[in-house]
Amino acid sequence: MRFLLLLLLLLSTSPAFAARRGANEKLSFEKDIRPIFRAHCYDCHGAASEVKGKLDLRLVRFMATGGESGPAIVPGKPAESFLLERLKAGEMPPGDTRISDEEIEVIETWISQGALTARTEPEQIPAGLGISFEERSYWAYQPITRPEVPRPRRAGRVRNEIDAFLLARMQEKQLRFSPDADRRTLARRVYLDLVGLPPSLEEIERFVKDDRPNAYQLLVDLLLDSPHYGERWGRHWLDTAGYADSEGYSNEDPERPYSYKYRNYVIQSLNDDLPFDQFIQEQLAGDEMVTPPLKNMSDENIRKLTATGFLRMGVDGTGKENNDASRNQVLADTIKIVSSSLLGMSVGCAQCHDHRYDPISHIDYHRLRAVFEPAFDWKNWRTPVDRRISLYTDADNARRNEVNAEAAVLERERDQKQAEYIQIALDKEFEQYDEPLRAQLREAKQAAGDKRSAEQKKLLEDQPNLNVSAGNLYQYNQGHADKIKEYNTRVGEIKKKIPVEDFLRATTETDGAIPTTFLFHRGDHRQPQQEVTPGGLTITAAEGERLAIEDKNEGLSSSGRRLAYARWLTSGQHPTVARVLVNRIWLHHFGRGIVETPAEFGKLGSMPTHPELLDWLASSFMENGWSLKELHRLMMNSTAYRQSSVRNPQYDQVDASNEYYWHKSVHRLDAEILRDRMLAVSGQLDTTMLGPADSISVDDTGTVSVGSSRRRSIYIQVRRTQPVAMLQVFDAPVMEVNCDKRNRTTGASQSLMLMNGDFILSASTALAARVDELADEKVDLALLENLEVDFDADSYAAGRDPWSYGYGFISEAVEGGIAPVNFTHYPFYADGYWKGGEELPDATLGYSFLLADRGHPNNSTQRPIRRWRSPAAGTLAIKGSLGHPSENGDGVQLTVYSSRLGNQGSWHVAKSSVEYAASFEVQAGDLIDTIVDERTGNNSDSFSNSYTITLRSIQNGRERSWHSEKDFHGPVEEKTIEIKSPIMKQAVYAWQLAYGRTPSREEMELSAEHIQAQIELLLDQGHENPVRQAITNYCQVLLSSNEFLYAE
Repeated sequence: MRFLLLLLLLLSTSPAFAARRGANEKLSFEKDIRPIFRAHCYDCHGAASEVKGKLDLRLVRFMATGGESGPAIVPGKPAESFLLERLKAGEMPPGDTRISDEEIEVIETWISQGALTARTEPEQIPAGLGISFEERSYWAYQPITRPEVPRPRRAGRVRNEIDAFLLARMQEKQLRFSPDADRRTLARRVYLDLVGLPPSLEEIERFVKDDRPNAYQLLVDLLLDSPHYGERWGRHWLDTAGYADSEGYSNEDPERPYSYKYRNYVIQSLNDDLPFDQFIQEQLAGDEMVTPPLKNMSDENIRKLTATGFLRMGVDGTGKENNDASRNQVLADTIKIVSSSLLGMSVGCAQCHDHRYDPISHIDYHRLRAVFEPAFDWKNWRTPVDRRISLYTDADNARRNEVNAEAAVLERERDQKQAEYIQIALDKEFEQYDEPLRAQLREAKQAAGDKRSAEQKKLLEDQPNLNVSAGNLYQYNQGHADKIKEYNTRVGEIKKKIPVEDFLRATTETDGAIPTTFLFHRGDHRQPQQEVTPGGLTITAAEGERLAIEDKNEGLSSSGRRLAYARWLTSGQHPTVARVLVNRIWLHHFGRGIVETPAEFGKLGSMPTHPELLDWLASSFMENGWSLKELHRLMMNSTAYRQSSVRNPQYDQVDASNEYYWHKSVHRLDAEILRDRMLAVSGQLDTTMLGPADSISVDDTGTVSVGSSRRRSIYIQVRRTQPVAMLQVFDAPVMEVNCDKRNRTTGASQSLMLMNGDFILSASTALAARVDELADEKVDLALLENLEVDFDADSYAAGRDPWSYGYGFISEAVEGGIAPVNFTHYPFYADGYWKGGEELPDATLGYSFLLADRGHPNNSTQRPIRRWRSPAAGTLAIKGSLGHPSENGDGVQLTVYSSRLGNQGSWHVAKSSVEYAASFEVQAGDLIDTIVDERTGNNSDSFSNSYTITLRSIQNGRERSWHSEKDFHGPVEEKTIEIKSPIMKQAVYAWQLAYGRTPSREEMELSAEHIQAQIELLLDQGHENPVRQAITNYCQVLLSSNEFLYAE
């Protein structure tokens, strides 16, 4: 009831609400007018110590008194109110921003009603805007309470308190929960939600067959204990933290080689169920929990320091452009990350002036800045490299010295040998010169460089062959150079034993005086004003109180400011932190937050749909030791979470947006989970955890992709200027600062990525290979009764290259049958010729040969034959041109001959050319020969021949063509097509892997039709393996479908 009253109060302060109220309902300055002035007017007329035109709009009597232009308002007389006149004329506020007509109407109504106030105005007010009763009454600033759990009617589906809160509101609209989802759906939902990976078929079946009454709860516990839980939920927090593996700021975007350790910290902390209050404290002030010096640290201290990488996630360009502006921007971005992730407030709006909508003053912003400034001292700045914390221990240093000493012995020996070899080379060079020049050169060479006379320098310049050094020793004696190289190799092997120096990207404060924080006028660091002390936002403390932080905590070596602030945030007294956190978890489980703007709980954000439930969850979360896993259990064990996603048309008319949670909302998976799911079902996923980021690559078109890594997407390098295309197109954030809430867009670029993207093509290929290998043993044949896809692998492999080249003749028919063709393959191919041997004429075949467009017969038994094997039944059409280019002889004759039908036509040509054509029916496997003979004698029988074969399939009417000249080739390797599992078994197993369920009979029939059509199309194209490609295409369809892309 208390929350309901607060919500009514807040709604009544909305200008839109006020404008809709009846004319008889009285408006007040505090509820209706002050919010408008705060948004538009107070920068000039109330917030600053000096008001423009001497007009102060903070109190009604100030307005009635007016400024330099006289009274601003005349209560009861809007037509005589100068302020209203200026607003309507668009003269106030100055600039491009205008007060809306609706807001002006509210102001006019208020004046006409007498410019009423909600209470007697004070005699005096301090400088600034202060916080009004109405502002302090806003829901988000109220202490977190433990509301009483409602007792809804017909509470049979209530499994826990969440259901009670939701059902109580549902029943107001005559709504109720949907039936529970089936176990297969629940298994997929819980796996994808908690670990971000699909369950295996075995895992689904195990859960489906588990008849224990608490089987579902045990499944949730199992997955909360999985190491992959931290990877999934770590991704959510890394969005909020603005995690990136590069500095940003410029196109150069330098890499952050050690930021991955913070990512690892997040994953491990969530897996360990580190209490979230401790998780927050360590990220804000882990360094202040560690006693310096930061050397020889324990694993626990290293862990706490690593946590402070949270404060180092903002863009930091000071490694390249280190100036006051870039330094202060780092701190501003850090405050934005902290406030949006933990406070749920747009604190950055107060950087330049008082917040226009929320009671956050310009001074409050700088109080918060003062908390962090000792670690980000912009006047004594440390660049990213300077901020690194070395993890080198005393033992590492000792070992390095030991190894260097060992290497030094060998280096001295090498240097001695090197000097000796150089001298030998010089002595040999000196022998080329006669005395006295030789002696002069020796003397000049032996003199120290700074002791040589000008004559000696000139002498050596004229003899460059005497410039012998370690770098060019190989030019004088390769053997000596190789020995020095061996020494260097041995030295290098020894130095490999030196421990590698590792670093942390952490936040620390410098020793010495704590920097003074000043309020920057209009947020400009070049205009410092009064000193500001550290503290929290005034509105987050009780009236008359505010978090004040001691200047120096004697028990700490640092300022202690961040630690004190972190403890305040997690004390249980802060009004927004726990609400913000549980709202984020709710958002990720249910697809929408109780507050739909997770980083904005202020006036610019959404109101909570279930404020009592939000408070109950926040208080429960804190009472349960800030355990995130317990919060998961609470939410996921509710009926609200376990219900079906199937919509009810009747309920849709009442609540189409599902604000009341009467069914489980369907939502598209995050980009990283889509990629991980594809890797998992295709059998490619590398589950290796933690470690440095996996590299990305950029192709010639500028497209960014993951390299060879098949690890989970959380381990892909996050470059601000080079987002991975496949992830970005599915709304993975590009970290300009941080990501409060991911967008869920639908666009053509996603379809194009699923059609043409290298990654999905690779995943589809891998999935096709997997099902071919395993499906025969995994799929029950009974599922496929009377369901087949036609394909003869052996026949297709044999007929894929239908052409053969040989010689022979048409034999005599036997017993009235079709005369066979006596065909023998040419034994030799070279330089584009099929022939009898290397030389022409050949000892056996004489001049019998074939080229792409011509040939020559030898005699009546050695006539060149082009043979074509029909891959399918249909109607065949042959059309070509036969030529006899010689002016001698009686020409040649071509015969088109079918192995099943016999002679289909003969054409004779002499000293010219002739067009020919034939059409007849063929069956799969028919041999169609074109035989060219010499007619009556062997004289000038060279010929040209080029023709096209067109086959119209009797099955589907498609046409396919072959060309004798273009298709001509030499020897080809004989290929076979191996199909390890029946085609439809592959289809069923691919479906099961992709969706975690067996397809229905109708779905199998549609799949068979699709695959058959694909195979036929690929047959027509002459694909080298139509079945594998058809299954690959089918797998791509599965991986691109809504059932795969969305979670139900």
